[in-house]
Amino acid sequence: MVSRLHDRLSTGPVICAEGYLFEFERRGYLQAGAFVPEVVLEEPQLVAQLHREFVHAGSDVVEAFTYYAHREKLALIGREEDLEALNRQALQIANEVAAEHGSLVAGNICNTNVFEPDDDDSQRIVRDMFVEQVSWAAEAGVDFVIAETFSYAQEALVALEVIKEAGLDAVITLAIHRHPETRDGWSVGDACRRIEEAGADVVGLNCIRGPATMLPLLEQVRAACDGHLAALPVPYRTTVAEPTFQSLTDPGCDLLPDGRPFPTALDPFTCNRYEMGAFAKAAHDLGVTYLGVCCGAAPHHIRSVAEALGRTPPASRLSADMSRHAFFGNDERLRARNQEFAGEL
Repeated sequence: MVSRLHDRLSTGPVICAEGYLFEFERRGYLQAGAFVPEVVLEEPQLVAQLHREFVHAGSDVVEAFTYYAHREKLALIGREEDLEALNRQALQIANEVAAEHGSLVAGNICNTNVFEPDDDDSQRIVRDMFVEQVSWAAEAGVDFVIAETFSYAQEALVALEVIKEAGLDAVITLAIHRHPETRDGWSVGDACRRIEEAGADVVGLNCIRGPATMLPLLEQVRAACDGHLAALPVPYRTTVAEPTFQSLTDPGCDLLPDGRPFPTALDPFTCNRYEMGAFAKAAHDLGVTYLGVCCGAAPHHIRSVAEALGRTPPASRLSADMSRHAFFGNDERLRARNQEFAGEL
């Protein structure tokens, strides 16, 4: 029996909107730093609405907002007792919105910040953390589980094993920092190949790097892997000199906490919708079939990804049309005097 994820992939690229942490921080419902998704319990209707906004913009997937909803992060803010309630609530919200639109629904696990490659105790703790979150996702009937933002490929392999033991499809993505390798010292291509060979249904990269510095790594992944690939960059203008959004600097501003734009002063580096659309097309031309945008994403970015792939989501009805702009338009009903003044604006 073909799974819903593979069925969708067989008909064309799958689009997945992410970026909930940054979006809710910008809206004032989540605190930068710990980045724990408390909003799921405190304002569940807002989580549902953001899901709907991303689907309206073109996302094929409703991803349960359980990123950083694991035991380690909740203990950090003194809310470990809310672990199960938060996860179950997020999964219920995602299921309800997905049902409204016929969307895929995904569970979500992520980097634990506990993993140590040479420490058996840490690996046991990590595995237990994944087991509890994946078990709740399986009980909720998700179509697949996204396991993401792993700096250690070995931690990603633990996540993959747990997901497969639960009988679910797995989308596994790595986060690559300044040095173009995993924290365990594996090349990007080799790490993704090992994860693919271990049974991942989709493998690739997410977060940390913007379009300009993720795309070259995707070429390495494509060369190493045969199956479906994922690419979900952050929407920021990273460079060869500053390849991650944590490494970006802003010499023109002396007001930054710790002198670092990440995570609350990244505004000057934000990619526009056309840049995200161009990335989506370039990645798809490389053979990437699972595309999206990670931390910093807003619905207009997702709409541009969808449109670059030839889609017309509901939000496309209101895509920009400057022909009727008072000064820059060319509609015959516009006043010529205003158009003549356009050069003075």
